[in-house]
Amino acid sequence: MVWGMSELTQQDLASRILAALTSLRELLATLDDEATAAPSVLPGWTRAHVVAHIDGFAKAAKRQLDTAGTEDPSPMYDGGPEGRDSDIEMAALMRSGPLVARTNESLGALESAVRATGTGQWDLATGFRGGGSVAELFHAIWRELVIHTSDLALDRTVADWEPEFCAHLFDELVVRVPEGRRYVLQPHGAQRIILGDGEDATVLSGTDFDLAAWLAGREPVGPVQATADGDGTDLPELGPWPSGQKSKKQV
Repeated sequence: MVWGMSELTQQDLASRILAALTSLRELLATLDDEATAAPSVLPGWTRAHVVAHIDGFAKAAKRQLDTAGTEDPSPMYDGGPEGRDSDIEMAALMRSGPLVARTNESLGALESAVRATGTGQWDLATGFRGGGSVAELFHAIWRELVIHTSDLALDRTVADWEPEFCAHLFDELVVRVPEGRRYVLQPHGAQRIILGDGEDATVLSGTDFDLAAWLAGREPVGPVQATADGDGTDLPELGPWPSGQKSKKQV
């Protein structure tokens, strides 16, 4: 069984977003210039890059919530993926104090927008992924906050991902299974999850958070074992992240 988007009400999801915001802010408060310049878990990105990305995403998501349902929603990022990446590179050069302060301000504005979103807006179209609903955007906000909090490589890791979040990633990221493949996920002590419907099957076993981390392109903290036709094998390939914004740091 996969935990689909319909399993979480708007109130449930908003509560998880607010909890993720609190966790992220606690980590941001610990950053100084030395810590911000240190590597994140994302190849080629420092923690400053991750913080800059969070800042830009928070601004973009708030704008989409503020303009949801308009006739011609604006794109998620001005200048598309190139503009987004350029803004990240520039902001990552800032000192930690101003960067963190700016990001906290953006997160506060996003929190206010989330709290102000009514039930009647849940199905309104936004510029997220070219017309995605407010519900889809809420899930993206949840993903961004939780995943990038662990990307900071501080005292939060993928092991802190709750089962509902992992189940959501299994549902969201099934599109990463290449055509003709079938990945059978076997979380420890839980029901197996089948992703894809191809004939070429691989069974992957591990904790739910390690399997979710692998599917999200992050390094698991424990082993993920793959077998095919009863024999051990390498972890299989994954397709691109399901987004209209093409970037190697996508979430």
